[in-house]
Amino acid sequence: MTARPAAPPPNAVAVVVGAGGGIGAALLDRLRTEGAFARVIALGRHTAPPIDLLDETSIAAATAEIAAASELRLVIDATGFLHDETRRPEKSWRELDPAALAHAFAVNAIGPALLMKHLLPLLPREGRAVFATLSARVGSIGDNRLGGWYGYRASKAALNQLLRTAAVELARKRPEALCVALHPGTVATGLSAPFAGTGRDIQSPAAAAARLLAVLAALGPEQSGGFFDHHGKPVPW
Repeated sequence: MTARPAAPPPNAVAVVVGAGGGIGAALLDRLRTEGAFARVIALGRHTAPPIDLLDETSIAAATAEIAAASELRLVIDATGFLHDETRRPEKSWRELDPAALAHAFAVNAIGPALLMKHLLPLLPREGRAVFATLSARVGSIGDNRLGGWYGYRASKAALNQLLRTAAVELARKRPEALCVALHPGTVATGLSAPFAGTGRDIQSPAAAAARLLAVLAALGPEQSGGFFDHHGKPVPW
């Protein structure tokens, strides 16, 4: 890891997408409490402006407001989909369903890709800026030893490739910027609650937010395009 970077400039803006979720809300609260940014903007389905990853029009509208909010120096995408009332992670290929797979890819890969499409061009051309998205260790192809969870694994693996590709393009015009994927670990939220089990390092959302922000603070531009866990250790692709 590199040395902790200097504080953001006085007019710097941070954005948390998915601010209504457990980790997103904790990230928003910690960023506002730390006070390093002049403004911390929350984006979600119930914010003003609202943002829906399944609707690019809403992403473009929210981006237009952010573009007028001074210098965008930090974006954290804390969105993700694992299960809902009707969809659960698959245990076997027998459970594969086209609609469920499409939904997982829409939320976990295509939506974040559209965030990159609209938000990465807003990052300043000079100075440190960060775009980070929450991925998952189960999206690692090299670390897959248990199988199952087809849609979640595959959509997070797709997210990792999309982010890696965007990082290459970002470096050409914004060499001091970072574009990284983060594995937050197991966090006590509604997303992970049914699958947390026992004997794991289960973190509170506040603890997870603190760890993730510490990891981001320690990364340098040479690590852009990487995939890191909440301890700052690289995760295999």
